Amino acid sequence: MLVENTTKRKLQQGEAVYGCFFRPAAPTLAEFVALQGWDFLVLDGEHGSLGARDIEDLARACELNGVTPIARVTTNEPSTILRYLDAGAHGIHVPWVNTAAEVEKAVTAAKYGPRGQRGFAGSRQGGWGNTESLADFTVRANRETMVVIHIETVQAAAAVEEYTAVEDVDVLFIGPADLSHSLGHPGNVSHPDVQRVMEQVAEVVVASDKTLGIFAGSPAFAAEWYERGARYFTAGFEGLIKQGMQTYLTAVRG
Repeated sequence: MLVENTTKRKLQQGEAVYGCFFRPAAPTLAEFVALQGWDFLVLDGEHGSLGARDIEDLARACELNGVTPIARVTTNEPSTILRYLDAGAHGIHVPWVNTAAEVEKAVTAAKYGPRGQRGFAGSRQGGWGNTESLADFTVRANRETMVVIHIETVQAAAAVEEYTAVEDVDVLFIGPADLSHSLGHPGNVSHPDVQRVMEQVAEVVVASDKTLGIFAGSPAFAAEWYERGARYFTAGFEGLIKQGMQTYLTAVRG
């Protein structure tokens, strides 16, 4: 259940937070990953097979260990956002957002009235109405639910200043890989064109009241972008497993 969004609170206090994209529909594995000390897990419905039922079980595994469950939704549609939040996610990652109007659409879907138009019903996120009135829950949910908007296309990067004017967005999140593809350099995050656009986005976001987020697959990349003002960092579960296994096998095989 959404009691307090500890990741959101840390960001409000100026702290950096670290999370991991996670897409296996395996609550026991999610519980193990949560025990490693992450601030949050991004339960990945976009690049995985996770549906609302999976999110419900994975959210429980996160909450058991004080880790914030955030869902990356498949698409920026109110019906999808509603189900992932009702299942227990404490926030949403919204991919493929290309205009300020689409940012507002995501916020509207994630928030109850008067700010938004999220469907109103007793759900797991609010304890099905058992722990507090539904009216009180809507107020708390609007306060605690995070909205993370991806910037991963040329169009999104060009519109980022407009994004910063949309109320109730917590994080503007650079997706370097998708952005490199959009710029015509797939996978080449270090290309000067990609670096230039990322820097331009960072300057706008850091100067606003939004938090700059970025995918950082290595500690060095995260440290570099911390110096550039980012405070919300993610890595990938598979990438970290790969690094650990390859390091081990290289060592034992000499």
